[in-house]
Amino acid sequence: MRPPIDLALSRITKVYPGVVALQHVSLNIRGGEIVGLIGENGAGKSTLMKVLGGTIAPDGGAIAIDGESYDALTPSEATTHGIAFVHQELNTFANIDVAGNILLGREVASSAFRLLDQQAMTREVRPILDLLGARFRPVDSVADLSLAEQQILEIAKALSMKARLVIFDEPTSSLTLSETERLLDVMRQLKADGVAVLFISHRLPEIESVVDRAIVLRDGKNAGELARDEITKDRMVEMMIGRNIGRNKHHHVPARSEPALRIVGVKTDAYPSIPVDLTLYAGEILGLAGLVGAGRSELARAVFGVDARHAGEVTLNGESLAPNSVAASIEAGLCLVPENRKEEGLILDFAVLDNISLPNLGKLRQGWFVDRRAEARLGAVSTEMLAIKASTLQGAVSSLSGGNQQKVVLAKWLATDPKVIIMDEPTRGIDVGAKGEVYSLMRSLADRGVAILMISSDMEEVIGVSDRVAVMSAGRVTGILPPEDLTEQNILRLAVG
Repeated sequence: MRPPIDLALSRITKVYPGVVALQHVSLNIRGGEIVGLIGENGAGKSTLMKVLGGTIAPDGGAIAIDGESYDALTPSEATTHGIAFVHQELNTFANIDVAGNILLGREVASSAFRLLDQQAMTREVRPILDLLGARFRPVDSVADLSLAEQQILEIAKALSMKARLVIFDEPTSSLTLSETERLLDVMRQLKADGVAVLFISHRLPEIESVVDRAIVLRDGKNAGELARDEITKDRMVEMMIGRNIGRNKHHHVPARSEPALRIVGVKTDAYPSIPVDLTLYAGEILGLAGLVGAGRSELARAVFGVDARHAGEVTLNGESLAPNSVAASIEAGLCLVPENRKEEGLILDFAVLDNISLPNLGKLRQGWFVDRRAEARLGAVSTEMLAIKASTLQGAVSSLSGGNQQKVVLAKWLATDPKVIIMDEPTRGIDVGAKGEVYSLMRSLADRGVAILMISSDMEEVIGVSDRVAVMSAGRVTGILPPEDLTEQNILRLAVG
């Protein structure tokens, strides 16, 4: 067994043109402890992790591992020292099975012909999947795994490397409550085994429940450190953003004679034999809760027209929407903020401004060309409204943090002036300060008469933001809860059928 790690980052500085990403940031961690790293998007967490992983070199400061000092690390040096990452953004290969993904570069070959020994790889991988409570097998194709299952796969990959320091970067953003609890238990087991754990999360209750101390970054600088007995949600928020955020309160929605969105007998790819009925009123935020695999995202995609609608009718303000037509949905005033922003919500190589403009080219057109001044105004208004942190709107959207990428997805659809918005995990990867801004934006949209269907796996979010909550289980809507019945117990009872 490898000895516990002793790591210290001292006065790390990183400067990009026009931006000081890190300024004299220090962090230390030893084997057998769980340290939380928190801060808003743009606080410098991702840059600091890239320095630690060896993908970028700092402009100042030092890295000490087991008493040996480095000006910078290479990725191979980081791996050699036992540093493993579980990234928020997935890095899986869909054309390889689960075992192949976990042991990529470390495959087990048969001695005779140097072919892959699938049985040996399965034996090596299965205990790790069992530890994580994974429902998929080593031989399953990654292409068939859900987003949450791929996140578990990323965690299994890191655990397979027998690391001395495991860095979890937003690992629970796609996990259910039970999967999250199991992951937190895995962290506690790693700690007991002498492994160091660095836990980065915007879900502050998770930080509060599992870490031994929390290090806070703000604007690329150390904002302070909290000991175990000092860690509370309010204290963390205060250090992260310099202010407290009031708790969200759901609103009672007045009765309306006509619905904004009506879903009648809709059947989806996930559950082609089960019809779904749902009604959403103007000015309401209707939460849609359920466990992974309940069919929530598939319903959203079928309603919007991305996936096939096998049966049923969707009406928007009384007008029937053509099935399987995204263009018809957008024209009618319906938009979808998808769960997987990188694959479905953005064109990563395009500029931030181009992504915001894309669904709005019709109103930005001047003859055969785009009115660049109008486009610039649209970009300025959108970035200010959502507090998008970007050094320039002409830069590729891939250069932004995950939270700011999500804001760009929201911005492009809000610029279309929609009547109904379907938001699938709208605050995934967004920090606590930005979450409050998004919630306020959602409420202001609802107050203006926009209807919002919000799919979320964050129980606090579902209860705090929604006016009513519909719950799905195995493709069916098992119940709709009014404000006075919005409790975690009631939602989970319906979610498990």
